[in-house]
Amino acid sequence: MLLATDLDGTFLGGKSLHKQQLYRLIRENTALKLVFVTGRGLESVIPLLNDPIIPNPDYIICDVGATIVNGHTLEPVEPLQAAIEKNWPGELKILDVLKDIPGLVYQEVPQQRRCSFFIEDETLIETVREAVASLRCDVIYSAGKFLDVLPGGVNKGTSLTKLIDHINVDYREVLVAGDTLNDLSMYTCGFNGVVVGNAEVRLVEATEMLDDVHFAAKAGAGGITEALDIFPAFSSLAKMPTEQMLVNAISETPQLVMMYHRFPYETTWSNGKKQYVSPKSPNGILPTLQSFFANGRAGVWIAWEETEQEGEVLRNFYIDKDRYPNLMAARIGLTSDEVELFYKTFAKEAFWPTIFSFVDKAQFNHHHWDHFVKINRRFAEKAAEQADHGAIVWIHDYNLWMVPGFLRQLRPDLTIAFFHHTAFPAANTFNILPWKREIIGSLLQCDFIGFHIPRYVENFVDVANSLFPVVAQEKINCAPRFLTYSAAIGVSQMTPGIFMDQRSVKLGALPVGIDMQHIRKLFADGSMQAKIDTLKQALRGKKMIVSAERLDYVKGPLEKILAFEQFLEEYPEFHSKVELVNICTPPAEGMKVYDEVKLQIEQAVGRINGKYSNINWTPIRLFFRAIPFEEILAYYGAADIAWITPLRDGLNLVAKEYIAVQGEVKGDKGVLVLSEFAGAAVELPYAVLTNPYDPKALRENLLQALIMNSEERNMRMERLYELVSHYDINYWAEDFLSQATGAQESPVPQAVEQTTLKGFAEEAVV
Repeated sequence: MLLATDLDGTFLGGKSLHKQQLYRLIRENTALKLVFVTGRGLESVIPLLNDPIIPNPDYIICDVGATIVNGHTLEPVEPLQAAIEKNWPGELKILDVLKDIPGLVYQEVPQQRRCSFFIEDETLIETVREAVASLRCDVIYSAGKFLDVLPGGVNKGTSLTKLIDHINVDYREVLVAGDTLNDLSMYTCGFNGVVVGNAEVRLVEATEMLDDVHFAAKAGAGGITEALDIFPAFSSLAKMPTEQMLVNAISETPQLVMMYHRFPYETTWSNGKKQYVSPKSPNGILPTLQSFFANGRAGVWIAWEETEQEGEVLRNFYIDKDRYPNLMAARIGLTSDEVELFYKTFAKEAFWPTIFSFVDKAQFNHHHWDHFVKINRRFAEKAAEQADHGAIVWIHDYNLWMVPGFLRQLRPDLTIAFFHHTAFPAANTFNILPWKREIIGSLLQCDFIGFHIPRYVENFVDVANSLFPVVAQEKINCAPRFLTYSAAIGVSQMTPGIFMDQRSVKLGALPVGIDMQHIRKLFADGSMQAKIDTLKQALRGKKMIVSAERLDYVKGPLEKILAFEQFLEEYPEFHSKVELVNICTPPAEGMKVYDEVKLQIEQAVGRINGKYSNINWTPIRLFFRAIPFEEILAYYGAADIAWITPLRDGLNLVAKEYIAVQGEVKGDKGVLVLSEFAGAAVELPYAVLTNPYDPKALRENLLQALIMNSEERNMRMERLYELVSHYDINYWAEDFLSQATGAQESPVPQAVEQTTLKGFAEEAVV
């Protein structure tokens, strides 16, 4: 069996549900061959081949029949292509004989062995036909404005017929589908045919007297699936129960599927038995995400769990049946070797340095990529297996970049939302990834993608636009919530959504907040304030500068230490008066990539302390260990300055935690000195922003914070506290889920559906 279909308005047209039904049917029936028959040039078809949802064709007939290639290799089908080439006089000769005919506008689109024009005056058609007859060329006119000059005897029908004969397919097992007049030639070759709904009137009129042609009520892909029931040769194909899918309306509160890198519990062992307990120091995001299930909402939390054997199947269980009665943990078993390669090796060697623009540190291994894709496919399959019809799937971060593409294939009924917790780099950085097309092609299957700040949204749009023919929505202003011209990574306007091949992807800037309720609870009984007072007394009048980060070259820990050394050299009056408390949380066990950074920091701190310290003063106190959350909050409360200077950072929650604690402490407030290249910089206008790449700026901004008067310090911190309190973790989570839920309610504008894409508009109907 073989389906030969036009693209725009036919195979790519109609309702999303009908398209997904048809695409899945084709993928699941290997006996059915697929041929794209289109007016597009081959270069304009190639982006579709990178779309994980659209089935790859076995053959492609493009340029209105002038190009015939293998759909998998893109190699010409010989001798069919050679015969067409032999009869083509060449573009220059065609343009030469038509140069004196007014009213012809040459289409500057990818095309081979044909010349395509816009034409408004139909009376010119005969003039063009006579002019090119001397070159033994034919003319095809369609949609009331497109005119194609082709080699004599070449059209969609003749090329398709020659291909069918070449691959030896029975004519009775061929179904052709189209929607415009230049598809007419396919219906006159003895094949079964379907004219899809909303087709060009001239095509309907020209085919209404032909045998074996079905006129579908449904548009686009829906019309094709409708026709499969009509013709006996195709009625045996297994089809998805479309009508039943429509009847199965989702509830007012659809199931929520959470896909995160870890579960909201810790695994412990007691008397030889595995137990699952709440985290000792809960991450603010985890309890917030879990809170969506507190009211009995049905949900599944998907993450990995280490297993002894590869491919071990793990059963689901209730995470906390009393508090979350309908929340299940769906576990994907990964061995320690799989985890090592997936998270600790490939992600940190290839993706992490690219995301944060440290391209000199990026290493690309295609075998590791294959492993990454394999794990992502397992996550997608787990979600497809666990999700109810119409569920919302919320995917978190770059480790699961490939999940949306696989998941959309498996479950087209789902709403797929993705939040990018890291930065997103500019196009000229992201595009060094060898797998850029695959990654962006997958992300474009989401209904909604959230980033921390507008800059990352615009970077994503630029990357997508550099790889695929996307159409961007009209931009919206970023102010007043986000800084624009006054911030290094600020932008004045942001793109709220993009369209591609009749698919819309909503975009949003939603910086993660912190758990204000948890911090306020810690201050409620006065014990936290007591810890802070004790720390301040131990300082004996010295000012504390606190810096806290995970050990990572991206955070710029060495650059900060060296800048502090220069500060002590340049401003000796601060000797014995300031103390830098530098807390470096070690990376996950086995992360060898950070060993050199750790050694350099230790050597620098040793040198500085050896040079400047005395019996009553140590300039730098360095902690290379994980400190409990409550203890680190006490340091934030006692610190006069938070010196947060990452070279790059997706957001930086430490800065917000410092603000939250300072807002709760009694007495004068501290000062936040924050890197211009931390995402949080564009939403915290009262911080002292600094350039971490410039040691002079680091020193001078630190000095500015140290000598700032109390009135200004308090004013700045009060304003920052207002922002952090309002835009907390609950605001972020509710905002994201609200936008994700409404993403599918924003259809592609009719103008975009009709022309597909601006870059393809000239040939959308041919």
